[in-house]
Amino acid sequence: MQGDAPGARALLANLAAREPRSARTQYELALTLASLGEGAETIAALRRAVALAPGMTEAWRTLGDMHMLAGDGAAADAAYARHIRTAVNDADLMRAADALCAGRLDRAERLLKDRLKQLPTDVAAIRMLAETATRLGRYEDAENLLTRCLELAPSFTQARHNYAIVLFRQSKAAAALPHIDALLAGAPRDPSYRNLRAAALAVNGDYDRAIGAYEDVLRDFPKQPKIWLSYGHALRTAGRRADSIAAYRRSLSLAPSLGEAFWSLANLKTAPFAADDIAAMRTQLADPALPEDDRLHFHYALGRALEDAAAYEESFFHYAHGARLRRGQLHYDADETSALIDRAIALFTPDFFAARQCHGHPDPAPIFVVGLPRSGSTLIEQVLSSHSQVEGTLELPEIGLISRDVGRARAAADAPYPGCLASLGEAALADLGARYIERTRVHRKRGRVHFVDKMPNNWAHVGMIRLILPHAKIIDARRHPLATCFSAFKQHFARGQNFSYDLTELGRYYRDYVRLMDHFDAALPGRIHRVMYEDMVADTEAEIRRLLAYCGLAFDPACLRFWETDRAVRTASSEQVRQPIFRAGLDQWRHYEPWLGPLKRALAV
Repeated sequence: MQGDAPGARALLANLAAREPRSARTQYELALTLASLGEGAETIAALRRAVALAPGMTEAWRTLGDMHMLAGDGAAADAAYARHIRTAVNDADLMRAADALCAGRLDRAERLLKDRLKQLPTDVAAIRMLAETATRLGRYEDAENLLTRCLELAPSFTQARHNYAIVLFRQSKAAAALPHIDALLAGAPRDPSYRNLRAAALAVNGDYDRAIGAYEDVLRDFPKQPKIWLSYGHALRTAGRRADSIAAYRRSLSLAPSLGEAFWSLANLKTAPFAADDIAAMRTQLADPALPEDDRLHFHYALGRALEDAAAYEESFFHYAHGARLRRGQLHYDADETSALIDRAIALFTPDFFAARQCHGHPDPAPIFVVGLPRSGSTLIEQVLSSHSQVEGTLELPEIGLISRDVGRARAAADAPYPGCLASLGEAALADLGARYIERTRVHRKRGRVHFVDKMPNNWAHVGMIRLILPHAKIIDARRHPLATCFSAFKQHFARGQNFSYDLTELGRYYRDYVRLMDHFDAALPGRIHRVMYEDMVADTEAEIRRLLAYCGLAFDPACLRFWETDRAVRTASSEQVRQPIFRAGLDQWRHYEPWLGPLKRALAV
C-alpha cells in the first residue's frame, strides 16, 4: 500500500475515519506518514495504535524508532521498553519491563540480574540489562553486555542497534560504523540507522561523507528539526558557515522552541541577533511549559545576544541561569578533582620519571595541547595544523579512556589512579602508548609526521602521557585566569566540562590545574611548553617561532596565515580561528567583573 504514498495516505485517512477503533489501520497510516516524512503525525498515529492495542509489538518498536529520529531519547527508551514488554510473555521479564517503563532502574537492574543468574543465556534479559546500564550512564557495562548478547544471537537486530549507540556515546564511532552498516544492509532506508551513521561519520572526522549522509536523510525526512540541527553542526565544523546558519534557521522554522538551535546560532559568534530573534527568545523563556533543556539553551543564547548589545548585567543574569540549570543536570565533585591532583603530585616525582625514562612507546607523532577550554588551544592547534608536517585531529577522547581503563582494571589491587601506574612495567607502558597510537590512527587523514590532540582535559593526565609516550610534545595553553574562567562559564559545552557551570567550582578547578602544571615544571623541566594567549596576540610571529622550535619543526610561513588553512574545527572557537588574530576579546571579562566575586575568591585574585 506504500508504493503510492500520497494516495495511500488519503485512502488510509478515510479508512481511519470510518474505523476509528482499528489499531491496525492506525499503524498502517503511521507507516505511510513516515514514508512521507511527517514525523509528528506519524508519532500521533502510532500513539493512537498502541492506545487501541497495547500489545501491538511492532507499533511500539516503530514508535521508539520515530522518537529516536526526532531526538527524544527518553520517549524512545520508554517505547522500546514497551516493545520488549509486549514481545515476551514471561512474567519476570514483564516485571523488569514495567520497571524500565516507570523509570525504576534500580528495580529493573535487580530483577534482570536475578534472572540472568538462573538463565545466563537469556538474550532478551541481557539486552534489557544493557538498556538499563545505558540509561544509568554505565556505557562500558552496557557495551560488555551487548557484546555477549550478539555473541549468542548475531541476528538480534535491536541489540545490534543498541550496541552501535553505546559505542557511539563512548566516542567509539569507528567501532560503531561496521555495526551501523550491518543494520543498514538489512534496512537500508531506516531513518534511525541512517541518522546514526551520519553522526558517527562526523565524530570520526569524515565530514564530507557525514554531510552527504545527513542530506540523504533530510531528502526523505525534511521535517525533522533535530536532524537539521545535526546537519548544521557538521556544516559548521567543515567551515561552511552560511550553510550551517541556513540549517539552524530551518531547524527553528520547524521547531521554534528548540533552544539548542538558537544557541548554535549564538555560538557561531559571527553577527549580533536581530531584534525579532531576541523577542522570540524572550517569548520562549516566558513559557512555563518550556522543557528545561530548551530553557537553558535559550538562557545561554540570550546571554550572548545581550552581551553583543552591551547589556552586560542582564546578559550575566541569563548566563548564570543557564549555568544553574545545566549544573543541576550533572555530577561534579571539586574535592574529587583536588584529591586526584594531590595523588598525581605525590606520585610523579623527578625520581619516578628518571626510573622510567626509557619506558613507553617511542612514537614522536603526538602533539598534545592541554589546559582549560577557552584558553586559546584552538588557535594553537590551527597554527600547528598550518604546518606542512602537522595534522589537526580535534579533541580526541583516547587518553581519558585509557586512564579510565587502567584505573578500573587495577582498582582492586593497586592505589587509585594515577597511583596504579606505579606498578606498570616497561612492556605494559609501551602497550598503552601503542594503544593510543592505534586508536587515533583513524583520525589521521593526511599522512603527516605529527598530529595534534587538543583535548584540554588531558592536563590531568600529563604524567601518564609522559610515561606511555615519552617523545610526545605537550603544550600548555594559558590565558588570564579570569578571562579563561568566565569565558568557560558563559559557554554551554556539549559534554565533558562539568566543572564549568559554577563560578566557585570553576575557580577551584583552575587552581588545581595550575598547581599540577607548576609541579610538572619542576619535575619535568623544559618538557612542557607554555603559550600565553596574551603573548600570542601581542607578538604572534615570535610566539609561533618559539612554538615550532619546541616541537622540533622548521619555521613554515603558512603558520603565520593560519586562518587560510582549510580544515575541520569543532570547538567553540571554530569561527574565530578562521580569521586573523584579533585583540577585541582580551578584556571582555572586565564588563562582568561586578558579578565575578565567587570566582575571584576561589582563584584568590
